[in-house]
Amino acid sequence: MSTDSANPTPSAPARKRVFISAGELSGDLHAARLIRGIPAEARAQIDFHGIGGDSMAGEGVRLLANASELAVVGVWEVVKRLPAIWRIYRRACRALRENPPDALLLVDYPGFNLKLAAYAHKLGIPVAYYISPQVWAWNRARIPRMARIIDLLMVIFPFEVDVFKDTSLHPVFVGHPLVPSIQATLAKPPEPVPWPSQDDTTPTAPADRVAILPGSRRMEIERILPLLLAAAQEIHRRRPAVRFVVTAAGPEQEALIRPQLEALPADIRSLFALNTGHMRSVVRTARAAMVCSGTATVETGLLSCPMIVVYRAAPLTYWLGRKVVRVKWLGMVNLVADRTLCPEFIQDDATPTAMADAVLPLLDDTPARRAQLDGLAAVSRALAGDPSTTPALALLHFLSQSSPLES
Repeated sequence: MSTDSANPTPSAPARKRVFISAGELSGDLHAARLIRGIPAEARAQIDFHGIGGDSMAGEGVRLLANASELAVVGVWEVVKRLPAIWRIYRRACRALRENPPDALLLVDYPGFNLKLAAYAHKLGIPVAYYISPQVWAWNRARIPRMARIIDLLMVIFPFEVDVFKDTSLHPVFVGHPLVPSIQATLAKPPEPVPWPSQDDTTPTAPADRVAILPGSRRMEIERILPLLLAAAQEIHRRRPAVRFVVTAAGPEQEALIRPQLEALPADIRSLFALNTGHMRSVVRTARAAMVCSGTATVETGLLSCPMIVVYRAAPLTYWLGRKVVRVKWLGMVNLVADRTLCPEFIQDDATPTAMADAVLPLLDDTPARRAQLDGLAAVSRALAGDPSTTPALALLHFLSQSSPLES
Protein backbone atom coordinates (compact mmCIF):
# COMPACT_ATOMS: atom_id res chain seq x y z
CA MET A 1 0.00 0.00 0.00
CA SER A 2 1.38 3.41 -0.91
CA THR A 3 2.11 5.77 1.94
CA ASP A 4 2.24 8.86 -0.25
CA SER A 5 -1.16 10.10 0.88
CA ALA A 6 -0.38 9.45 4.53
CA ASN A 7 3.02 11.16 4.42
CA PRO A 8 2.87 13.72 1.66
CA THR A 9 6.15 15.21 0.52
CA PRO A 10 6.48 18.76 1.87
CA SER A 11 6.11 21.28 -0.91
CA ALA A 12 8.99 23.63 -1.57
CA PRO A 13 8.46 27.14 -0.24
CA ALA A 14 6.93 29.45 -2.82
CA ARG A 15 9.47 31.74 -4.46
CA LYS A 16 9.06 35.44 -3.80
CA ARG A 17 9.68 38.30 -6.19
CA VAL A 18 10.84 41.65 -4.81
CA PHE A 19 11.18 44.83 -6.83
CA ILE A 20 13.82 47.16 -5.32
CA SER A 21 14.14 50.87 -6.06
CA ALA A 22 17.39 52.48 -4.87
CA GLY A 23 17.87 55.83 -6.50
CA GLU A 24 21.53 56.74 -5.90
CA LEU A 25 24.91 55.31 -4.92
CA SER A 26 24.27 55.24 -1.17
CA GLY A 27 20.90 53.52 -1.66
CA ASP A 28 22.53 50.95 -3.94
CA LEU A 29 25.10 50.17 -1.23
CA HIS A 30 22.45 49.95 1.52
CA ALA A 31 20.24 47.67 -0.57
CA ALA A 32 23.17 45.40 -1.38
CA ARG A 33 24.05 45.11 2.33
CA LEU A 34 20.42 44.24 3.12
CA ILE A 35 20.45 41.45 0.53
CA ARG A 36 23.76 40.11 1.87
CA GLY A 37 22.20 39.94 5.32
CA ILE A 38 19.51 37.47 4.21
CA PRO A 39 20.36 33.88 5.23
CA ALA A 40 21.42 31.79 2.24
CA GLU A 41 18.46 29.39 2.42
CA ALA A 42 15.93 32.22 2.37
CA ARG A 43 17.91 34.19 -0.21
CA ALA A 44 17.69 31.25 -2.62
CA GLN A 45 13.89 31.61 -2.61
CA ILE A 46 13.78 35.31 -3.56
CA ASP A 47 14.17 36.89 -6.98
CA PHE A 48 15.28 40.52 -6.78
CA HIS A 49 14.97 42.96 -9.65
CA GLY A 50 14.56 46.71 -10.03
CA ILE A 51 16.52 49.96 -10.02
CA GLY A 52 20.02 49.99 -8.56
CA GLY A 53 23.72 50.04 -9.27
CA ASP A 54 26.82 47.88 -9.37
CA SER A 55 26.55 46.78 -5.73
CA MET A 56 23.02 45.44 -6.18
CA ALA A 57 23.97 43.82 -9.48
CA GLY A 58 26.84 42.12 -7.67
CA GLU A 59 24.27 40.55 -5.34
CA GLY A 60 22.36 39.09 -8.27
CA VAL A 61 19.70 41.78 -8.69
CA ARG A 62 18.43 42.05 -12.26
CA LEU A 63 18.48 45.77 -13.05
CA LEU A 64 15.69 47.44 -14.94
CA ALA A 65 17.57 50.77 -14.79
CA ASN A 66 20.78 52.06 -13.25
CA ALA A 67 20.61 54.23 -10.15
CA SER A 68 23.34 56.50 -11.55
CA GLU A 69 20.73 57.94 -13.92
CA LEU A 70 18.78 59.22 -10.90
CA ALA A 71 21.70 60.53 -8.84
CA VAL A 72 21.41 64.30 -9.24
CA VAL A 73 22.00 67.16 -6.79
CA GLY A 74 20.69 70.69 -7.21
CA VAL A 75 17.55 72.16 -8.70
CA TRP A 76 19.00 72.82 -12.16
CA GLU A 77 20.50 69.32 -12.40
CA VAL A 78 17.13 67.81 -11.51
CA VAL A 79 15.37 69.92 -14.15
CA LYS A 80 17.87 68.83 -16.81
CA ARG A 81 17.43 65.16 -15.91
CA LEU A 82 13.64 65.20 -15.56
CA PRO A 83 12.96 63.48 -18.92
CA ALA A 84 15.32 60.62 -18.03
CA ILE A 85 13.93 60.34 -14.50
CA TRP A 86 10.39 60.29 -15.87
CA ARG A 87 11.28 57.53 -18.35
CA ILE A 88 12.69 55.37 -15.55
CA TYR A 89 9.62 56.01 -13.41
CA ARG A 90 7.27 54.95 -16.22
CA ARG A 91 9.40 51.85 -16.88
CA ALA A 92 9.19 50.91 -13.21
CA CYS A 93 5.42 51.46 -13.15
CA ARG A 94 4.99 49.28 -16.21
CA ALA A 95 7.02 46.50 -14.58
CA LEU A 96 4.91 46.69 -11.41
CA ARG A 97 1.70 46.68 -13.41
CA GLU A 98 2.53 43.95 -15.92
CA ASN A 99 4.33 41.56 -13.57
CA PRO A 100 3.40 42.49 -9.99
CA PRO A 101 6.00 41.46 -7.40
CA ASP A 102 5.23 40.09 -3.96
CA ALA A 103 6.62 43.29 -2.49
CA LEU A 104 8.14 46.61 -3.44
CA LEU A 105 11.24 47.55 -1.43
CA LEU A 106 12.15 51.24 -1.55
CA VAL A 107 15.53 52.50 -0.29
CA ASP A 108 15.88 56.19 0.62
CA TYR A 109 15.52 58.64 -2.37
CA PRO A 110 12.08 59.94 -1.28
CA GLY A 111 11.22 62.26 -4.18
CA PHE A 112 11.11 59.34 -6.60
CA ASN A 113 10.31 56.46 -4.26
CA LEU A 114 7.29 57.96 -2.52
CA LYS A 115 5.69 58.47 -5.93
CA LEU A 116 6.45 54.85 -6.80
CA ALA A 117 5.05 53.74 -3.44
CA ALA A 118 1.74 55.48 -4.19
CA TYR A 119 1.51 53.74 -7.56
CA ALA A 120 2.29 50.31 -6.08
CA HIS A 121 -0.26 50.89 -3.31
CA LYS A 122 -2.97 51.49 -5.92
CA LEU A 123 -2.05 48.16 -7.50
CA GLY A 124 -2.33 46.37 -4.16
CA ILE A 125 1.40 45.61 -3.96
CA PRO A 126 2.77 45.54 -0.38
CA VAL A 127 5.28 48.35 0.11
CA ALA A 128 8.33 48.28 2.39
CA TYR A 129 10.50 51.37 2.83
CA TYR A 130 14.08 51.23 4.16
CA ILE A 131 15.66 54.48 5.44
CA SER A 132 12.76 56.81 6.05
CA PRO A 133 12.47 60.21 4.40
CA GLN A 134 13.56 62.78 6.98
CA VAL A 135 10.06 64.10 7.54
CA TRP A 136 10.98 64.72 11.18
CA ALA A 137 13.29 67.51 10.00
CA TRP A 138 11.04 69.09 7.39
CA ASN A 139 7.82 68.53 5.43
CA ARG A 140 5.88 66.75 8.19
CA ALA A 141 2.86 67.07 5.91
CA ARG A 142 4.17 63.93 4.18
CA ILE A 143 3.57 61.77 7.25
CA PRO A 144 -0.19 61.05 6.76
CA ARG A 145 0.42 60.20 3.10
CA MET A 146 3.30 57.88 4.01
CA ALA A 147 1.06 56.12 6.52
CA ARG A 148 -1.50 55.47 3.77
CA ILE A 149 0.85 54.04 1.13
CA ILE A 150 3.61 52.25 3.12
CA ASP A 151 3.05 48.91 4.86
CA LEU A 152 6.48 48.50 6.51
CA LEU A 153 8.79 51.39 7.39
CA MET A 154 12.31 50.40 8.47
CA VAL A 155 13.93 53.37 10.21
CA ILE A 156 17.63 53.82 11.03
CA PHE A 157 17.43 56.31 13.92
CA PRO A 158 15.73 55.31 17.19
CA PHE A 159 13.95 58.65 17.59
CA GLU A 160 12.16 58.13 14.25
CA VAL A 161 9.85 55.57 15.85
CA ASP A 162 8.11 58.31 17.85
CA VAL A 163 7.64 60.46 14.75
CA PHE A 164 4.99 58.04 13.47
CA LYS A 165 3.46 57.02 16.81
CA ASP A 166 0.17 58.81 16.16
CA THR A 167 -0.34 57.29 12.72
CA SER A 168 -1.48 53.92 11.41
CA LEU A 169 2.10 53.22 10.34
CA HIS A 170 4.15 51.18 12.80
CA PRO A 171 7.85 51.74 12.04
CA VAL A 172 10.54 49.21 12.91
CA PHE A 173 13.95 50.42 14.09
CA VAL A 174 16.49 48.20 12.31
CA GLY A 175 19.74 49.89 13.34
CA HIS A 176 21.90 52.28 11.37
CA PRO A 177 23.53 50.73 8.26
CA LEU A 178 26.90 52.26 9.13
CA VAL A 179 27.15 50.31 12.40
CA PRO A 180 28.16 46.88 10.99
CA SER A 181 30.42 48.56 8.45
CA ILE A 182 32.21 50.55 11.14
CA GLN A 183 32.45 47.47 13.36
CA ALA A 184 34.23 45.65 10.52
CA THR A 185 36.59 48.61 10.11
CA LEU A 186 37.41 48.72 13.82
CA ALA A 187 38.14 44.99 13.83
CA LYS A 188 41.20 45.65 11.65
CA PRO A 189 44.33 47.68 12.45
CA PRO A 190 44.10 51.25 11.08
CA GLU A 191 45.88 51.93 7.81
CA PRO A 192 48.91 54.22 8.21
CA VAL A 193 48.10 57.86 7.52
CA PRO A 194 50.89 60.30 6.50
CA TRP A 195 50.26 63.15 8.94
CA PRO A 196 52.34 66.29 8.33
CA SER A 197 55.57 66.24 10.34
CA GLN A 198 56.73 68.80 12.87
CA ASP A 199 59.96 68.90 10.89
CA ASP A 200 62.03 66.47 8.84
CA THR A 201 62.69 64.22 11.83
CA THR A 202 59.83 64.75 14.31
CA PRO A 203 56.47 63.11 13.55
CA THR A 204 53.26 64.65 14.77
CA ALA A 205 52.24 63.31 18.16
CA PRO A 206 48.83 61.53 18.25
CA ALA A 207 47.46 64.21 20.61
CA ASP A 208 48.22 66.93 18.04
CA ARG A 209 46.27 65.50 15.10
CA VAL A 210 43.02 67.10 13.90
CA ALA A 211 41.00 65.68 11.00
CA ILE A 212 39.09 68.05 8.71
CA LEU A 213 36.01 66.64 6.95
CA PRO A 214 34.66 69.34 4.62
CA GLY A 215 31.76 67.42 3.06
CA SER A 216 31.40 65.96 -0.41
CA ARG A 217 29.25 68.48 -2.29
CA ARG A 218 30.78 71.35 -4.21
CA MET A 219 28.81 73.93 -2.24
CA GLU A 220 30.03 72.49 1.05
CA ILE A 221 33.66 72.44 0.01
CA GLU A 222 33.50 75.96 -1.39
CA ARG A 223 31.70 77.49 1.59
CA ILE A 224 32.74 75.40 4.58
CA LEU A 225 36.33 74.37 3.90
CA PRO A 226 37.62 77.99 4.10
CA LEU A 227 36.06 78.23 7.59
CA LEU A 228 37.70 74.97 8.64
CA LEU A 229 41.09 76.07 7.31
CA ALA A 230 40.81 79.39 9.14
CA ALA A 231 39.90 77.60 12.38
CA ALA A 232 42.84 75.25 11.86
CA GLN A 233 45.22 78.19 11.61
CA GLU A 234 43.82 79.63 14.84
CA ILE A 235 44.28 76.24 16.55
CA HIS A 236 47.88 76.13 15.31
CA ARG A 237 48.52 79.68 16.50
CA ARG A 238 47.57 78.66 20.03
CA ARG A 239 49.10 75.18 19.88
CA PRO A 240 51.90 75.16 17.30
CA ALA A 241 52.42 71.38 17.38
CA VAL A 242 48.98 70.62 15.88
CA ARG A 243 48.82 69.32 12.31
CA PHE A 244 45.85 68.58 10.05
CA VAL A 245 44.67 66.12 7.41
CA VAL A 246 41.84 67.18 5.07
CA THR A 247 39.79 64.27 3.71
CA ALA A 248 38.37 64.03 0.19
CA ALA A 249 35.72 61.46 -0.66
CA GLY A 250 37.06 60.97 -4.18
CA PRO A 251 38.91 62.58 -7.11
CA GLU A 252 36.12 65.08 -7.76
CA GLN A 253 36.29 66.40 -4.20
CA GLU A 254 40.10 66.34 -4.25
CA ALA A 255 40.07 68.60 -7.31
CA LEU A 256 37.99 71.14 -5.35
CA ILE A 257 40.03 70.93 -2.15
CA ARG A 258 43.57 70.98 -3.51
CA PRO A 259 43.44 74.54 -4.94
CA GLN A 260 42.32 75.89 -1.56
CA LEU A 261 45.30 74.25 0.13
CA GLU A 262 47.73 75.37 -2.55
CA ALA A 263 46.52 78.96 -2.19
CA LEU A 264 47.74 79.05 1.42
CA PRO A 265 51.14 80.63 2.22
CA ALA A 266 53.92 78.03 2.10
CA ASP A 267 54.53 78.03 5.85
CA ILE A 268 50.82 77.49 6.52
CA ARG A 269 50.38 74.96 3.73
CA SER A 270 52.94 72.66 5.37
CA LEU A 271 50.53 72.17 8.30
CA PHE A 272 48.07 70.31 6.08
CA ALA A 273 47.96 67.04 4.17
CA LEU A 274 45.23 65.92 1.76
CA ASN A 275 43.98 62.34 1.94
CA THR A 276 41.59 60.93 -0.67
CA GLY A 277 39.36 57.92 -0.08
CA HIS A 278 40.58 56.94 3.39
CA MET A 279 38.43 59.03 5.70
CA ARG A 280 38.00 56.32 8.31
CA SER A 281 41.75 55.77 8.66
CA VAL A 282 42.28 59.52 9.04
CA VAL A 283 39.59 59.79 11.71
CA ARG A 284 40.86 56.71 13.57
CA THR A 285 44.34 58.22 13.84
CA ALA A 286 43.10 61.73 14.72
CA ARG A 287 42.64 63.09 18.21
CA ALA A 288 39.66 65.25 17.21
CA ALA A 289 37.81 66.33 14.09
CA MET A 290 36.06 69.31 12.52
CA VAL A 291 33.17 67.87 10.49
CA CYS A 292 30.73 69.29 7.96
CA SER A 293 27.21 68.47 9.14
CA GLY A 294 25.85 65.33 7.49
CA THR A 295 26.32 61.58 7.55
CA ALA A 296 30.03 62.12 8.30
CA THR A 297 29.10 63.13 11.85
CA VAL A 298 27.56 59.67 12.38
CA GLU A 299 30.60 57.95 10.89
CA THR A 300 33.01 60.04 12.98
CA GLY A 301 30.97 59.37 16.11
CA LEU A 302 30.89 55.61 15.50
CA LEU A 303 34.68 55.77 15.16
CA SER A 304 34.81 57.35 18.65
CA CYS A 305 36.47 60.57 17.54
CA PRO A 306 35.43 63.75 19.42
CA MET A 307 34.33 66.49 17.04
CA ILE A 308 32.75 69.82 16.36
CA VAL A 309 30.01 70.14 13.73
CA VAL A 310 30.16 72.98 11.20
CA TYR A 311 27.81 74.21 8.49
CA ARG A 312 27.33 77.33 6.44
CA ALA A 313 25.05 77.87 3.42
CA ALA A 314 24.27 80.86 1.22
CA PRO A 315 22.35 83.45 3.30
CA LEU A 316 19.09 83.03 1.36
CA THR A 317 19.36 79.23 1.43
CA TYR A 318 19.95 79.29 5.17
CA TRP A 319 17.05 81.69 5.78
CA LEU A 320 14.67 79.54 3.76
CA GLY A 321 15.99 76.39 5.44
CA ARG A 322 15.30 77.73 8.91
CA LYS A 323 11.70 78.36 7.84
CA VAL A 324 11.08 74.69 7.01
CA VAL A 325 13.61 72.67 9.06
CA ARG A 326 12.20 71.80 12.48
CA VAL A 327 15.08 70.27 14.43
CA LYS A 328 17.08 71.53 17.40
CA TRP A 329 20.41 70.40 15.98
CA LEU A 330 21.94 69.76 12.55
CA GLY A 331 24.46 67.15 13.68
CA MET A 332 22.96 63.66 13.59
CA VAL A 333 24.96 62.62 16.66
CA ASN A 334 23.27 65.40 18.62
CA LEU A 335 19.83 64.41 17.37
CA VAL A 336 20.40 60.83 18.50
CA ALA A 337 21.83 61.99 21.85
CA ASP A 338 18.98 64.52 22.16
CA ARG A 339 21.42 67.13 23.46
CA THR A 340 24.40 69.18 22.35
CA LEU A 341 26.94 66.40 22.67
CA CYS A 342 29.22 67.83 19.97
CA PRO A 343 29.38 71.65 19.69
CA GLU A 344 27.70 73.02 16.57
CA PHE A 345 28.88 76.08 14.65
CA ILE A 346 26.22 77.02 12.13
CA GLN A 347 26.23 79.97 9.74
CA ASP A 348 27.49 83.17 11.47
CA ASP A 349 28.45 81.23 14.61
CA ALA A 350 31.15 79.43 12.62
CA THR A 351 34.03 81.75 13.48
CA PRO A 352 37.67 80.61 13.72
CA THR A 353 37.96 81.77 17.32
CA ALA A 354 34.84 79.96 18.54
CA MET A 355 35.72 76.78 16.67
CA ALA A 356 39.26 76.76 18.03
CA ASP A 357 37.90 77.33 21.54
CA ALA A 358 35.88 74.12 21.18
CA VAL A 359 38.52 71.94 19.51
CA LEU A 360 41.50 72.61 21.75
CA PRO A 361 39.97 71.05 24.92
CA LEU A 362 39.31 67.87 22.92
CA LEU A 363 43.03 67.28 22.37
CA ASP A 364 43.91 66.65 26.00
CA ASP A 365 42.43 64.43 28.70
CA THR A 366 39.84 66.99 29.76
CA PRO A 367 36.27 66.73 31.08
CA ALA A 368 35.08 67.95 27.65
CA ARG A 369 36.89 65.13 25.85
CA ARG A 370 35.78 62.45 28.32
CA ALA A 371 32.16 63.66 28.13
CA GLN A 372 32.18 63.41 24.34
CA LEU A 373 33.73 59.94 24.34
CA ASP A 374 31.12 58.70 26.82
CA GLY A 375 28.32 60.31 24.84
CA LEU A 376 29.54 58.92 21.51
CA ALA A 377 29.71 55.44 23.02
CA ALA A 378 26.06 55.81 24.05
CA VAL A 379 25.14 57.02 20.56
CA SER A 380 26.90 54.00 19.04
CA ARG A 381 24.92 51.65 21.28
CA ALA A 382 21.67 53.40 20.41
CA LEU A 383 22.34 53.21 16.66
CA ALA A 384 23.22 49.52 16.79
CA GLY A 385 19.72 48.55 17.81
CA ASP A 386 18.58 44.97 18.45
CA PRO A 387 20.63 42.35 16.52
CA SER A 388 17.43 40.32 16.06
CA THR A 389 15.78 43.18 14.12
CA THR A 390 17.98 43.74 11.10
CA PRO A 391 16.70 45.10 7.77
CA ALA A 392 17.09 41.64 6.22
CA LEU A 393 15.10 39.89 8.95
CA ALA A 394 12.43 42.61 8.94
CA LEU A 395 12.02 42.17 5.17
CA LEU A 396 11.78 38.38 5.48
CA HIS A 397 9.07 38.69 8.13
CA PHE A 398 7.24 41.18 5.91
CA LEU A 399 7.40 38.79 2.94
CA SER A 400 6.08 35.95 5.08
CA GLN A 401 3.07 38.09 6.02
CA SER A 402 2.39 39.39 2.51
CA SER A 403 0.09 37.47 0.23
CA PRO A 404 1.70 36.62 -3.10
CA LEU A 405 0.11 38.39 -6.03
CA GLU A 406 -0.91 36.72 -9.24
CA SER A 407 1.39 37.59 -12.14
